[in-house]
Amino acid sequence: MYTVSDGESKIMLEAGISIKRINTALGFQTTNLAGVLLSHSHKDHSVAIKDLVRLGVDCYMSKGTANELQINHHRIKCVEAKKTFRIGTFTILPFEVEHDTDTPFGYLIKSDNGSKLLFATDTYFIRYKFVGLNYLMLECNYCQSVLDANNKSGRLPKGLRQRIMKSHFSLENVLDFLRSNDLSCLQEIWLLHLSDSNSDEQLIRDEVAKVTGKMIHIP
Repeated sequence: MYTVSDGESKIMLEAGISIKRINTALGFQTTNLAGVLLSHSHKDHSVAIKDLVRLGVDCYMSKGTANELQINHHRIKCVEAKKTFRIGTFTILPFEVEHDTDTPFGYLIKSDNGSKLLFATDTYFIRYKFVGLNYLMLECNYCQSVLDANNKSGRLPKGLRQRIMKSHFSLENVLDFLRSNDLSCLQEIWLLHLSDSNSDEQLIRDEVAKVTGKMIHIP
């Protein structure tokens, strides 16, 4: 989970940890959340959704994600790709990403103070271009060279290489995305969801720095 705040409203991105850990991280102030944005239905992104809606938190997602979660609750808010909506002082634009679930989303989040954040994880490709971004939270799951070496050595289970390549963002695709977008206003990049075995954190940090020259965080 990640939180985004502009001093007026606070939203949470993803809900892939237990409600106990979320409560601890938020100082037991979940009622202060204006809402939660969910990218897709996989448990490492959605496990706490049932608890959050029971606590009265609005949770926003695609209809496909809601169907896969099978939660019938008035706090589940289905939104559509390329149709903006409001959460507190934020305007949100969902957009399609590429993952092995039903209708996964990334989100462009604009605060009333003018700052723009792009959030996209668990995707192997982003078809859209963006301008005026101030912050990027972007998956960089694996390095192609490391993945291929692990596959050649037999460290990867059969068929996993192809599944990873069709569901997650590689360093190479991240660099292509960065080169094709307007980074003139960009201040910080958060690189997310690095694979424990198929990535090289230093290589990722160095290559992204070469392309962007921006501050890089790898949580």
